[in-house]
Amino acid sequence: MKQLTLAQKMWLIVCAAIIGTVSFSYALTHYFYEKYYVEKVDEGLRMEGLRLASNYSGGEVTAKLRDQIDWYNKMSDSEVFLVTNPRELSACLPFEVEYDSLISEQDRQQLLQGNPVTKSGFEERFGRTILSVSIPLLDDNRLQGILFLYIPLATIMEMNKELTSIFIPIILCFVFLSLALGRTLINRITQPLRRLESAAHEMAHGNYAERVPITTDDEIGKVGQAFNQMACAVAEEDKRKKEFLANVSHELRTPISYVKGYSEAILDGVVESEQDQRSYISLIHREAGRMQRLVHDLLELAKLENNAYPLAITHLVYAQLIEDVLMTYRHILVQQHIALAIDLDPELIIEADQNRIEQVLHNLLDNAIRYTPEQGTISVELRATSDTHCELSISDTGIGIAPEHLPHITEPFYRANKARTRKDGGTGLGLAIVSNIVAMHGGTLTFHSIENEGTTVAIALPLYRET
Repeated sequence: MKQLTLAQKMWLIVCAAIIGTVSFSYALTHYFYEKYYVEKVDEGLRMEGLRLASNYSGGEVTAKLRDQIDWYNKMSDSEVFLVTNPRELSACLPFEVEYDSLISEQDRQQLLQGNPVTKSGFEERFGRTILSVSIPLLDDNRLQGILFLYIPLATIMEMNKELTSIFIPIILCFVFLSLALGRTLINRITQPLRRLESAAHEMAHGNYAERVPITTDDEIGKVGQAFNQMACAVAEEDKRKKEFLANVSHELRTPISYVKGYSEAILDGVVESEQDQRSYISLIHREAGRMQRLVHDLLELAKLENNAYPLAITHLVYAQLIEDVLMTYRHILVQQHIALAIDLDPELIIEADQNRIEQVLHNLLDNAIRYTPEQGTISVELRATSDTHCELSISDTGIGIAPEHLPHITEPFYRANKARTRKDGGTGLGLAIVSNIVAMHGGTLTFHSIENEGTTVAIALPLYRET
């Protein structure tokens, strides 16, 4: 079975609302007809009957009273009869009716108690409902006679015959305007949704540049804004994915070509001397190691971004951990004639994964040493910035980074040197890994650099606080 569209469902709702409104108006009219008109007629007949019955003073019904009733019948809009036997009513009425339907035994008991009896029913001769009231004439609890008053009730259209020429056009105008307004509202609501559907189909086919025009500030407009934001994020992610794949291909292409070229040279016998063979094999080994490090870093980054690496959180004396890592660089710093300045607060304790924080420190110190020339200086400072956080800064006097590159240096494979040279080492994923590890610890990573003067990397982490 074909599902209804949103526009069709809304059309059904609008039509149901119109039908419901007209039906309610019709029912309300009938209610007021019954409530006010019929009750008013009933009350009027009772008042007439009671006034006429007040002329009866007891005993036998006199001819004078009959004459008074006949005279009043001629003057009144209602029909009035005075009978001493209920069966006489059938002869007095201008339409056929059974006696039991006029005065039943239950009605007779009501009349004997002095209570008027009201009845109504549809009469075919008049083509409308007849309302009747029976008033008892009692003499010492004896029913001497019955005043019977009846009047045909006017129909609703007869009551409103003066308004009929206005009421029907108003109803028609109401229906027409309701349908027109409903169509306008439905189009206004569904048109942005149709555009949203079209844009979603375009995105499903890879067109991430599609956007939804925002014309309102309501819920539909907010959905459109959210879709556009999502489209921008998806487009950006798709761009990053393509760039990432291009970068991986670029990084692997060079070592693979080296390995393939040198191995073919050995296999083809181009390299004859043992020394050259050892040199070629050494180059193959070096490039294989580079590929191994790249693949390792790619897997590491993927696990970090997908939270597939649970942290082994422990309490760490931050300064001691930093000193232990710095100890492994003493020999390199001496060889490259780089001075090391240390200022660490020994009281700071953090909750962190020791292996991951060591990985961060190694990566940042490797970069600082790589880009700091001889006779340069690397400064490591650890201090508390508040009661809840501390900051580790690693500064060097190296080549620095241009301002336009700073916002992007934690992106995978991003290099300020567009030549993409790897002669300085590294896979281009180190800072991306560092950024993820710091974020997993609830910290922040910031960079400050001036070209040809140096770079400062600051890591802010939360302190351990006893509860």
